[in-house]
Amino acid sequence: MGRGRLRIYLGAAPGVGKTYAMLSEAHRRAERGTDVVVAFVEHHGRPRTEVMLHGLEAIPRRRLEYRGGAFSEMDVDAVLARRPAVALVDELAHTNVPGSRHAKRWQDVEELLAAGIDVVSTVNIQHLESLGDVVESITGVRQRETVPDEVVRRADQIELVDMSPQALRRRLAHGNVYQPDKVDAALSNYFRPGNLTALRELALLWTADRVDEYLRQYRGEHNIRSTWQARERIVVGLTGGPEGRTLIRRAARLAEKGAGGEVLAVYVSRSDGLTAASPKELAVQRTLVEDLGGTFHHVIGDDVPHALLEFARGVNATQIVLGSSRRRTWQYVFGPGVGQTVARESGPDLDVHIVTHEEAAKGRGLPVARGARLGRGRILAGWLVGVAGPALLTLLLIHVDADLGLANDMLLFLTLTVASALLGGFLPALASAAFGSLLLNWFFTPPLHRLTIADPLNIVAIAVFFGVGMSVASVVDLAARRTQQAARLRAESEVLSYLAGSVLRGETSLEALLERVRETFSMESVALLERTDDLAPWTSAASVGSHPAARPDDADVDMPVGDHLALALTGRVLPAEDRRVLGAFAAQAAVVLDRQRLVDEAEEARKLAEGNKIRTSLLAAVSHDLRTPLAGIKASVSSLRSDDVEWSDEDRALLLEGIEEGADRLDHLVGNLLDMSRLQTGTVTPLIRPTDLDEVVPMALGGVPDGSVELDIPETLPMVDVDRGLLERAVANIVENAVKYSSEGVPVAVSASVLGERLELRVTDRGPGVPDEGKDGIFEPFQRFGDAPRGSGVGLGLAVARGFVEAMGGTLAAEDTPGGGLTMVLTLRTAGGVAPPPDPGAAPESVHSFT
Repeated sequence: MGRGRLRIYLGAAPGVGKTYAMLSEAHRRAERGTDVVVAFVEHHGRPRTEVMLHGLEAIPRRRLEYRGGAFSEMDVDAVLARRPAVALVDELAHTNVPGSRHAKRWQDVEELLAAGIDVVSTVNIQHLESLGDVVESITGVRQRETVPDEVVRRADQIELVDMSPQALRRRLAHGNVYQPDKVDAALSNYFRPGNLTALRELALLWTADRVDEYLRQYRGEHNIRSTWQARERIVVGLTGGPEGRTLIRRAARLAEKGAGGEVLAVYVSRSDGLTAASPKELAVQRTLVEDLGGTFHHVIGDDVPHALLEFARGVNATQIVLGSSRRRTWQYVFGPGVGQTVARESGPDLDVHIVTHEEAAKGRGLPVARGARLGRGRILAGWLVGVAGPALLTLLLIHVDADLGLANDMLLFLTLTVASALLGGFLPALASAAFGSLLLNWFFTPPLHRLTIADPLNIVAIAVFFGVGMSVASVVDLAARRTQQAARLRAESEVLSYLAGSVLRGETSLEALLERVRETFSMESVALLERTDDLAPWTSAASVGSHPAARPDDADVDMPVGDHLALALTGRVLPAEDRRVLGAFAAQAAVVLDRQRLVDEAEEARKLAEGNKIRTSLLAAVSHDLRTPLAGIKASVSSLRSDDVEWSDEDRALLLEGIEEGADRLDHLVGNLLDMSRLQTGTVTPLIRPTDLDEVVPMALGGVPDGSVELDIPETLPMVDVDRGLLERAVANIVENAVKYSSEGVPVAVSASVLGERLELRVTDRGPGVPDEGKDGIFEPFQRFGDAPRGSGVGLGLAVARGFVEAMGGTLAAEDTPGGGLTMVLTLRTAGGVAPPPDPGAAPESVHSFT
């Protein structure tokens, strides 16, 4: 029995039609005679979805009791006993009620697949585990119900159910997704156009990556090396020269013309020392390509055209963008350029664009590092000219019936010696001079065909010829060496000046600096190691690359920085002349490390300064706000103890009531101060437990006058994961603040509702409100809006409330109340994503409405 096949309908948001599409597919299969059953499908009260369930066999659900409520889940045993060909299982990321066989529904699906049953399921993009942080940053909602990406990636088929944000919002407005009383809240919160657009882009990109993964797998299995132009991937070949910016922008424009175009900038460096590119210019180009949405890649290869083509074919690129060669016309005698070679060898499936630029044909300038040395091709050409040239010239002079004279013959041979020196350096010129001297002596100096010279003047002439040839070769070789030295010094100075400038300006992080070291010296990995003393083990302060060295002894190259810090490189052994630059990098790495630690210490100092500010404000609060209730208590106590006045029972009761009220106010103020201190020191540790909101909120209203609050907390709300004590304190502070600022005679409205996997508690007053620029400031410690004409306090209530709410994983924000006033919105997580079933006549408020 083989494993069943999994088909998933993926959506960007609730309501796009995943379940409807799944049921439509089920009807199509049933019409073809396939045995299809509904293992678990939730229509959420949507009429069109409910109609699609008609005509399909449904497996009875399993009923479970949990916390006094009855819940229904998929009956895995019943599905296995029924053994259909295809089972429909909605909401793949759903969390099962405790007591079920598995904690998650996707685990139930895995069991069905293992039993050979095909499964069709649905999931939203926000429920993929790897995208949890991204979705939270977009929507402000943390998805508690998730499914591992690998489960979805293993699906045999993934079909994207797409819908534009405008169309989805119209569906909501028409009541096709939620009940009418929930539509406004949904449209103004989760289903905002920006949220839906971002989620849609996530779904499209994730699906495109999955398709690309299928394509790469297929090409690998069938050993396909040719490019399939299913998606425009444009590789930009960079040299580190100033023309790179023009190439990147041109490639970005090409990518924009095709849907889903991708730009990959690649720099190919040789593996023999300092790279030939300007590090400053490469850094600018890296930033530019990343700003334009592309990626930067650094590969190593001595044959630049071959390495570039291998990279392009490896990423299934469709186009390569190169710049016009900076060579001058005469430099082409040394061979074709990179652009011509890539264009010739690219093949018919890879387009090559040669882009003109301002630096074209202006010369490549001084080569840097080892690039200044004569290449293998030039040395070979020098030997051919120096050895084969004199032989061919001799044959020509012998067979041409012309007596040019010994002097002219020597000039012709000297020309070949000079040419060999210019091409191949000293050794080919030396061989050319020696070989030419022998040929002149044998064929052109009497007596002919003998290695003797009859005329002493001819001896002098041949000696002068040999000397001139050696002199020219020495000068050419010396010039090449000086050029190499100058080029190396220029490369080193450019690297060091850019390095020093970027570090001093604080533009380079430690990891970025180590990455620069790795690229500059073409290494596999770089690590900055440190230890506390000579006997302590080495630890890694930072590292880049694969398999960094754990000790300096394990590295191919180590550069000590002081006694307890070292830079360790793996990949190859560096020549001695490169260690000077590496030493500068190591010293700068130590500076960056020290600066980062100083920044951390400065942040700690800032926190201490903030704490001092809090303490200063506390002293000011103690000197004023705390003395007010103390003065009232003291005055009442002194009056009661006075022997000069006979207090009636009514007066005595009033004085005692004043003492009690002052003590309560004092207890409340001190409690807020202690809570703020705990928040500042990070010692608040919530004890998170499932809690009913209708049990906590009424307890938090004990400190406000009767009739000042209208409470609307439905009993059907799901439980929330909170610390009961912290939530009560937070709600009490929010409500007391709202009552203090609300208009006379207008009660504060406290209501709650559930939307998806979150619960919102709204505290609405009809006071003067707060301008937009002041909404964030009211949550700062010791801040009070206006003069607080009624009541007193130290301005810590809302700061403490927000701190407690955030410690429990919720949010607290201020919004304008329509018609005037301020609304505090407290958002909490529902307990385990499980809500009790709603009343039959009530609107569905299932926390699974987002799955």
